[in-house]
This record gives sequence, structure tokens and C-alpha cells, in this order.
Amino acid sequence: MEKEKVSSGNIIDWSVLSRLMKFVTPYRGRFILVIILTILLGVLAPTRPFLIQYTLDRDVSVGNYEAMVAMMMLLAGLLIFNAIVQYAHTYISGWLGQQVIRDIRAKLYAHIIGLRLSFFDRTPIGRLVTRTISDVETLADVFSEGLAAMVGDLLQIIFILGFMFYQDWRLALLSLSTIPLLLISTYVFKEKIKVAFNDVRNAVANLNTFVQEHITGMNIVQIFGSEQREFEKFNEINNDHKQANLRSVLYYSIYFPVAEIIAAAGIGLLVWYGAKGVINYEETGITIGKLIAFIMYIQMFFRPIRMIADRYNTLQMGIVSSSRILNLLDSTEHVQNNGVVKAEHVRGDVRFDHVWFAYNDAAYVLKDINLDIKSGETIALVGATGAGKSSIINLLNRFYEINRGAIQVDGVDIKDYDLGTLRKNIGVVLQDVFLFSDTILNNITLGNSEVTEEMVWHAADLVGARRFIDRLPGKLAYNVMERGATLSVGQRQLISFIRAMVYDPKILVLDEATSSVDSETEEMIQHAIEKMMSGRTSIVIAHRLSTIQKADKIIVLDHGEIKEVGRHEELLTHDGYYAQLHRMQYKEFV
Repeated sequence: MEKEKVSSGNIIDWSVLSRLMKFVTPYRGRFILVIILTILLGVLAPTRPFLIQYTLDRDVSVGNYEAMVAMMMLLAGLLIFNAIVQYAHTYISGWLGQQVIRDIRAKLYAHIIGLRLSFFDRTPIGRLVTRTISDVETLADVFSEGLAAMVGDLLQIIFILGFMFYQDWRLALLSLSTIPLLLISTYVFKEKIKVAFNDVRNAVANLNTFVQEHITGMNIVQIFGSEQREFEKFNEINNDHKQANLRSVLYYSIYFPVAEIIAAAGIGLLVWYGAKGVINYEETGITIGKLIAFIMYIQMFFRPIRMIADRYNTLQMGIVSSSRILNLLDSTEHVQNNGVVKAEHVRGDVRFDHVWFAYNDAAYVLKDINLDIKSGETIALVGATGAGKSSIINLLNRFYEINRGAIQVDGVDIKDYDLGTLRKNIGVVLQDVFLFSDTILNNITLGNSEVTEEMVWHAADLVGARRFIDRLPGKLAYNVMERGATLSVGQRQLISFIRAMVYDPKILVLDEATSSVDSETEEMIQHAIEKMMSGRTSIVIAHRLSTIQKADKIIVLDHGEIKEVGRHEELLTHDGYYAQLHRMQYKEFV
């Protein structure tokens, strides 16, 4: 499995940040309020030491008890007001973050479900899960702990510096003498933790991808006895995740004690110099109140300095996640739905006109395909694996786009149809039936409120599925569990028939619908298929040639080219590709 590597770069990507901020536009009022509260917090923080200094020097020193009590009450009120502002700031910034990530996640998921199947062919599902869940969740921290908090810390530093230099420039310079050491250690920490966090995000994506793929394919793992080997692979990826997290823990465990030592050294210098100044007040003008205020200032000053590195990396990780998400949103591989034709009902005439198609530019899997299928006709596609049978079905539904040529339904190019209208008129039954962990009803309707229970029961009667559904607990409300694990293969196939027929499509596609069932179940399903095909244009893909002998036309494909066209008896008399396939298949019964 390819491990994802994403570099965050050396500085903040402002273009990514500006695009991210566009998601804040619907909540502009709350965002402005967060900015105002951030500024207010920056102003309130250094006000307390200033008032304490004033009280000590003007009231306590002269024994003015009443003024001191009044000032203490003012300080208590200021603390309560600060707490209220802090609460509002934390809650509103968190609320804003959750609203934004909800919108981003919704937009991202809407984008993903519109992508072409070719995108999913080469993109691990676990990686998409990481984008939609983990990466989007990281963005919440950008608003609650990253950008706003970082701006607040910077404002607090600026206001503290202003108060300090206003009070005494000598004490201010002495207090800042250890700042270069703190800035150097903060920069080193920032660079190290940025790499560590990026490694953590990569490790999470790799873990999600591995776990999703191997749980989905657990039957293969167990059939081939690969449990131990796969566990060792998982252990390796899991260990990478642990090591990445431990590196971040190591950098934190080193940085914060170093920052505390530097801050303590600054306070020590301040106390040493300030105490001498208090003793020599007449010469220096340093009072006990001013000294205590500066000790409080420097403690307040060092806290945001230490936190800015952490805030920066929170912001940086948000930018990394944003970049990944925006790259996915920038993908142009979604199906273009520019068609305007919204015919509610089609006749079912289908035409492939010189169609060429390749999943990639390297090799064409369909070469100059020409087909004319009249309304109500049944045609069968046969050929060896890789001949191009399923590709024809995928192109008719516009799961992939053709390279050259045109496909028409009722004389209208399928690109001119509204995509929903086109697919509503084409009922598809695949060999591998996928059922969601939900009720039978929801698996059939897929949440479409236009499909009523009456329509579902009508379709169930048509394909002969009512009998088995009636025997289930809850009937249509029966939960089939993930991938329909509680149903037999035949029952799952019948549900897929109902799902295809509930819209009464005029074109029916059956992609090897009976290839994975036993003979007894096949007879039941074949009976259902005959009812479904009546009065509809039907395109059937089948490995079992016995199921297509009544087809109006059999198309024989080989390496993406049409080799033969005709009815069953005609093709046998030609003694060509079809006759050879027929002989090979029926050797089993000789």
C-alpha cells in the first residue's frame, strides 16, 4: 500500500488560508464578534497589574483602607468581566469552527459523490475517509485554538509591552533581556513540531486506508490464511503512528521546561535589579508596586510567547488539512451534468456510434464500437474477461466518459440528457450486489421520498420477491446488516432487481446477474428476469450462454472489438468466436 506523504512547507500558505476564510462569510457577524472579544481580552490582561500597582503605591503605602477596598472590588469586577468575555470568546469561536467544518464536510461529501468512478478506481477509500472526517475535524482547531487565539496572544504581547515601557523603560528592557533565548528555542520547537505533526497526519491517513481496505476484504485475508502477515503490516503502520506521536511528545517535553527556565531567569533578573531600585527609590523611582506589577507583566508576557509556537503549529496543521481538502475539492473529475433534456419517459432506442474508450491513455478497451438497439429488443454481450462488456454498460450510464464517438438514447446524445433523467430510465443490476446496513425499504428507495411502499411492493410482485420478504421479521423494515450479510445471495439479487424496477425503467441492464448463484436459485432469478425484460430494451452480460439463447441479438466482443453479431443459431453455424466459446463452456457437461 502506498503511504501518503504531504509536506506542509516552511511558512503558512496564505492562499490556502484565504480560501478557507471564505467559508466564514455566512457567519461574518460572529466572526467580527470573535475579533472584538479577542482585542478586548488583549486589553484586559495587562490592566490588572497596572491597577494593583496603583493600589499598592497610592493606597496601601499611605494606609488608605477605603480606597484599597474600593480598588479590590473594582479588580474583582474586572476579573468577573474578564471571565465572561473569555467564556464568550471560547464558546463563539468554537461555535464558529463547528459551523464552518459542518459546511466544509457537507460540500466535500457532495463533491465526492459526484466524482467519476475512475477517481475511485485509483484513490484508496480510507484516504477519502480521512479527508472527510479527520482532516475536516482538524480545521475546528484553526478557529478555536489557532488563528483567533494566535492573534489574541499577539495583541496581548503588544499591550503588555506598551504598559511596561509606559511604566519604566529600564525595567522593560531588563525584563525582555531573555526574550532572544526564548525566541530561538520557540523557533526550533516550531520547526520540529511542525514536521512531527505532519508525520502524525500522514500516519493517520495510512492507518485509515489500511484498516478500511483489510476489514472490507477480511474474507480474502482469512481464506488465504494471511492473518499473521497482515497483522505484521498493520503493526508496522501502527508503530509509525506511535513514533510520530512520541516525537511530538518529546519536543513538547523539552520545550516547555526550557521556556520555564528562561522565564524564571528573566523574573530573577527583574527581582534582583528591581529590589535594588526599591531600596534606592530616591534615585531610581522604582516602587514596590511597580516591581510587583512588572513581575506580573513578565509572567503574562512569557505565557503567550510560549503558546504562540503551539498555536502556530495548530494553525499549520489546519492549513495542511485545508490544502488536502481544497485539492480534493479542486478535482475536476466529476461528471459534468450540463444536459437539459429531461424526458420523463424514453422509448429505449440505444445507439453506439464509433465509440472508443480507454480507462487511461495507454490502451483502448473499446475500439470503434457500433451498436443499434431498437426499443424492446434484448441483446446479449459475450466474450472473455476483459473483452469490454462491462465497459459498454459503464459508458451508457455515464460512469465514465468516452474518448471518441457518441452514444445516443432515442436519438439524443446522452451528454444532452440531465444525468438524473438518464439514469432514472436505465435500470442496472450488477453481479456484485451492494446493500447498505439499513432496512430493505431504504436499500430499495435509497432515501428517495418519491418512491412509495406501494411502488416497492409492486416491483417485488413483478420479480417474485414478495414471498421471501413477507417471511422476514418486519418485512420491508428488516435490517439486512452491512453488505446484506443476513440474506442469501439469491435474496440480495432479488432486492437489487426491485431496486432497478421500482422506477419502471425502459432500458434494463443485467451485468452477469446469475453468475454467482446456484442452479436452483438461478431458475428463480431467471424467471424474475424474464418478467423484468418484458416490454423493455434489455442489455444482458452473461458468462452462462444458456441464459442468452433467446436474445434478439448476441454481440461477441474480443479485446474491445465486435467480432460477431447475430442470433444464437446463426452464430453457431458460423463456427466463429461464439461457437468456440459455446464448445469450451459445454465441455464441462460432456
